[in-house]
Amino acid sequence: MEYRTNRRTNDRISVIGLGSSSISQAGEKEGIETLKMAYENGINYFDLAAGDADCFKYYGEAFESVRENVMYQIHFGANYETGTYGWTTNLDKIKKSVEWQLSELKTDYIDYGFIHCIDEESDFERYQKDGVLDYIKELKSKGIVKHIGISSHTPKLVHRALDTGLIDMVMFSINPAYDYNRGTYANGTSDERMELYRKCEKEGVGISVMKAFSGGQLLDERTSPFGRKLTKNQCIKYALDKPGVLTVLLGVRGKEDLKGVLEYTKASDEEKDYSEISEFTPKEAAGKCVYCNHCEPCPMGLDIGLINKYYDLSLAGDNLAKDHYMNLEKTAKDCISCGHCNLRCPFKVDQVSRMKEIKEYFGK
Repeated sequence: MEYRTNRRTNDRISVIGLGSSSISQAGEKEGIETLKMAYENGINYFDLAAGDADCFKYYGEAFESVRENVMYQIHFGANYETGTYGWTTNLDKIKKSVEWQLSELKTDYIDYGFIHCIDEESDFERYQKDGVLDYIKELKSKGIVKHIGISSHTPKLVHRALDTGLIDMVMFSINPAYDYNRGTYANGTSDERMELYRKCEKEGVGISVMKAFSGGQLLDERTSPFGRKLTKNQCIKYALDKPGVLTVLLGVRGKEDLKGVLEYTKASDEEKDYSEISEFTPKEAAGKCVYCNHCEPCPMGLDIGLINKYYDLSLAGDNLAKDHYMNLEKTAKDCISCGHCNLRCPFKVDQVSRMKEIKEYFGK
């Protein structure tokens, strides 16, 4: 298992995490076995925006003895009083729900307390007006909530939350369909969405990815908005290549589903290759580096995707990006303009020109 570090919290987080929308379908025995299997395979990050209330006790049974080794995203606004998921900003209901969740999970603290499902301006205003945000801040001051996060599908609202300085983790929907404006939650243009990812990277705020498969639509050619199916490995790799992303949260219905997503940890570069999506990208997205490294290998050994990423992040105001770039073993100055990368780039990026531009910008 690969791990990435949230720079704001120093938490070391597995790149594969688990969501809880479907785990109740496994039943209690297999549900607990599935969670233990995930932990044994290195997964340490779990989202608790669950489809059904049953699964909270699964987590409590599976992880009580190793609680300090796992991290929970718990959502302030997810309500389970009916036994299934509901959404509310009522403070009393949220207090009861959080208290109940902690009891079922057999824990007395929350790793990441999330402002839940903010997709419209009115949602964020209600969370503040109804006292929910103040409640999360109060629990943080008491050490019950370690860090604060937000879940959303709308870039401009995440920007607004980030500007408060409170946010340590963002749960956001990332997949090729949404990034290229296809699907129910494809909020924001491709540029607006990439701007958000870069802002998170700049500020050290981690992104936990939801809907990496677009609710399964991308895995079936009959439902894919591109008319062609992608694999789980391709979708996971696509999300992990975005700036700021720490972990991709995947829903499973039992051990067989878990085995399927764990295949990513052993998959070859060819199996993760998502370059075919270049055929689906709109005109305005063509010619822009997405850091996929399908242009490699570079004859001179340049990490072209990383060089591009540090350049774009630096342009976005990330002061650390220049330091990271300057410490690279090979930089844009080592480019010999052979054109190998241009020929291989599926997104039609003129990398030779980019390397000249980057060299001039950094002076190296």
